[in-house]
Amino acid sequence: MSKKVFVKTFGCQMNVYDSEKIVDALKIIGYEKSEDLKKADCFILNTCHIRDKAKEKVYHEIGRVRELFLNKNKPLVIVAGCVAQAENNEMLKREPYIDMVIGPQSYHKLNESILKFQKNKSKNEITDFDTIEKFNYLSKIQNKKSKVSSFLTIQEGCDKFCHFCVVPYTRGPEYSRPYDQIINEAEMLVRNGTKEIILLGQNVNAYNYKNVNKEFRLSDLIMSLEKIDGLGRIRYTTSHPRDMTKDLLDCYKNSKKLMPLVHLPIQSGSNKILKSMNRKHKVEDYILVFNFLKEINSRIEFSSDFIIGYPGEETEDFENTIKLIDRIKFINSYSFIFSARPGTTASKLKAIDDKITKNRLKIIQERLFGYQKMKNKSLESKYIDVLIENEIKGQNKLFGRNEYMNSVIVEGNKNLIGKIVQVKISKSNQNTLFGEIDRKKTIKAA
Repeated sequence: MSKKVFVKTFGCQMNVYDSEKIVDALKIIGYEKSEDLKKADCFILNTCHIRDKAKEKVYHEIGRVRELFLNKNKPLVIVAGCVAQAENNEMLKREPYIDMVIGPQSYHKLNESILKFQKNKSKNEITDFDTIEKFNYLSKIQNKKSKVSSFLTIQEGCDKFCHFCVVPYTRGPEYSRPYDQIINEAEMLVRNGTKEIILLGQNVNAYNYKNVNKEFRLSDLIMSLEKIDGLGRIRYTTSHPRDMTKDLLDCYKNSKKLMPLVHLPIQSGSNKILKSMNRKHKVEDYILVFNFLKEINSRIEFSSDFIIGYPGEETEDFENTIKLIDRIKFINSYSFIFSARPGTTASKLKAIDDKITKNRLKIIQERLFGYQKMKNKSLESKYIDVLIENEIKGQNKLFGRNEYMNSVIVEGNKNLIGKIVQVKISKSNQNTLFGEIDRKKTIKAA
């Protein structure tokens, strides 16, 4: 009988991808995924270190699992991801309920470590930076059940060293996977049902792989994916303004499958704050990219990330961020109050008063949500392409996404899953579009 593994994932899309790969790998040693924690023989918590109190959230979650299994056989408890990398052996010392700690570049060693633990019950911490071996190992493991929309990691790590960020310390230096390895995985995903691929990386547009004959960039990957029959949509995230090269920008006029939503984090609309963050780009550089892409295709929209209340942010800096938001009219953006991460340069800077930052966040979010709702409202009574991803249980409704990653809900039969359908939008709110499938218009296999 197969053992059950329950995986809980915090954080970014790359963690989601990693969790899926972990589950696929564990099948080799007799585990299958469970959606019920109570039935788990193994509990894996895949963690994120970006936000405040990430470490304490981990211990809280472990405490919850301990209570759940108080009168049951204890599952194998594994903490994975960026918190595991940052805290390593300290987690084993602080919380005896944890059996294993494994960093994000060591997942190829997980099976071996589990088998060793089952044999001798010896707790273990694995936090080596061994990215090449990790991808060589995981790339050989196939997933026979691809999602309609699938993540595909192409790059990991970061060499930018923004002063607020722990990623260079938890994910290591920038590493680009071999081009052929990525294409092979993409083709496998499409063969198994994927219609949309989202290319992932901490700095996805810094992708740069060199073999004997050629240097491959993100633009090369996009144009190669363009040729895969059965693939309908291409996206990528998260990008950095410094790596929006001309060849990548040209993809927006050369590719028919690259979606017209550009997620490009800027973090602040103030050059002073950007310099303090060590972003090494200016607001003017960002606007040049925006203008260039809008000239290529007026339908292109931008989303972004904003850090509010970064140390040294004065009223003028905050107002400049608002001006930028009004200039670009971002959709689907994210905004957070600055959270000092241990060991970063920014953690040593004087924090801004909490009342000020909370008020600024409220103002920013109202502005961002306003443009988001405005965009959604503009789609009402219009026909849009929607990729149907799944059925909403018990509602006879289908869930899909449009070109801009908006959630779309329609009535329809589940045989439309994996199809791109024409939907007339009838109403909208901040996060979701509602509409009806036009049966007279062509339903395309993605």
